[in-house]
Amino acid sequence: MTPDFPDEAVDGFPTPPREFTDAEGRDIVIERTDSDGIPALKEMYVDFDPEDRAQGVPPIKESAIAEWLESVVAEDCLNVVAFHGDRAVGHAMLVPDTTGAFELAIFVLDEYQGALIGTELVRSLLGWGQSNGIERVWLTVERWNDPAVRLYEKVGFETTDSASFELEMAIRLAQTDNTG
Repeated sequence: MTPDFPDEAVDGFPTPPREFTDAEGRDIVIERTDSDGIPALKEMYVDFDPEDRAQGVPPIKESAIAEWLESVVAEDCLNVVAFHGDRAVGHAMLVPDTTGAFELAIFVLDEYQGALIGTELVRSLLGWGQSNGIERVWLTVERWNDPAVRLYEKVGFETTDSASFELEMAIRLAQTDNTG
């Protein structure tokens, strides 16, 4: 999939690590992660509500979750995790495609949804991506997933294709001189 990208670049995203208080008053920490974070993520995905799975991910079986995490927490991918205490409660990733753009995916445990954790995960991930020279990010979302569509629009994504039951959305990140 090679979406069209907006001409206008978006800027102003924070970079992880960072802390904030969610809409429910919980202290949340967003951190970058790599393969060292797989155990906490695996535990989160084992608890993930099957109803919140989209497009076949995350997988349901523990062995499939472990295999999937190995592929998305790879060296060429960027991953951030939201923690409430020691518990991983959200995960967002940028995975490179074959065109030099990156696909975004995000997952938040059901009991933590609607509390701004997803928004802050996406903002932090885009900030980290931007500081690493990533310019083009896209995603697909089921068109009836209104909370997710609102989240993506709020941070600057634009709909680039709405011809199917999924919306394709994209964002162009402003380039910075930072690395991190």
